[in-house]
Amino acid sequence: MDFENVKNLVILTISQYGGKVLLALAAFLVGRFIMSKLMRFLSSRMNHSKIDRDVQPFLSSLVNVLLNVMLLLSCAGILGIETTSFVAILGAAGLAVGLALQGSLANFAGGVLILIFKPFRIGDLIEAQGFTGVVEAIQIFSTILVTPDNKTIIIPNGPLSTSPMTNISGKGTIRVDMVFGVGSQNTLDATKQAIQSAVEACPYSLKDRNHDVLLTKLQPDSASYDVRVWTTPDHYWDTYYFMQEQIKRQFDQDGIQAPQKVVYIKQ
Repeated sequence: MDFENVKNLVILTISQYGGKVLLALAAFLVGRFIMSKLMRFLSSRMNHSKIDRDVQPFLSSLVNVLLNVMLLLSCAGILGIETTSFVAILGAAGLAVGLALQGSLANFAGGVLILIFKPFRIGDLIEAQGFTGVVEAIQIFSTILVTPDNKTIIIPNGPLSTSPMTNISGKGTIRVDMVFGVGSQNTLDATKQAIQSAVEACPYSLKDRNHDVLLTKLQPDSASYDVRVWTTPDHYWDTYYFMQEQIKRQFDQDGIQAPQKVVYIKQ
């Protein structure tokens, strides 16, 4: 094939398909621009409406996928591809991909179940799949958690919807359980009063709840006290660390002594 024939073939191809390609490219770019504006508008409308905020990320993801599929079909039609055949091919491919990605379909179904039965909501502190964190978003295939140390954890919805899960903030209050040990030479009343003073000084403890200070273990040289302080889920760790420091200060102030080991030497 000489150069002239190649040149004519290129010119013929460009004249036949160049306009369609440019038109399809322009339609794709304009479509993407319109889609971005539409998604922002949809997000704004959902934020100002009564739609459950747990459902909003799920709906946004679903609408975004559908719009992208429609845009691809439109561009295929502009290029002259038969959309009916394309849809049939897409359906067959979707079936094959669906069989290959059964786990993803299970995650999709799990996301639907989570949104319907609402075992947790956005903003809840949960423990699931070995992770503890605040629910940041419930998406189509996964749920995003943010741990107390600000790490992002992505958990598939399938296992999350079928495995045991603890909603720590589901009741609105949570109990912080701690154990403190003192020497057996300290009196019961003085020790309980010191611990109670530390609990009352905690700014995160709920004032309308009864907090427990219980003697749980008594040994010859020590005594252990269970301390149970009620607080809100957002202040769980604040309460825990405040009590650790305040107990130390209160024991020093009231003269509560730590456990002392007694060593007997046999001659």
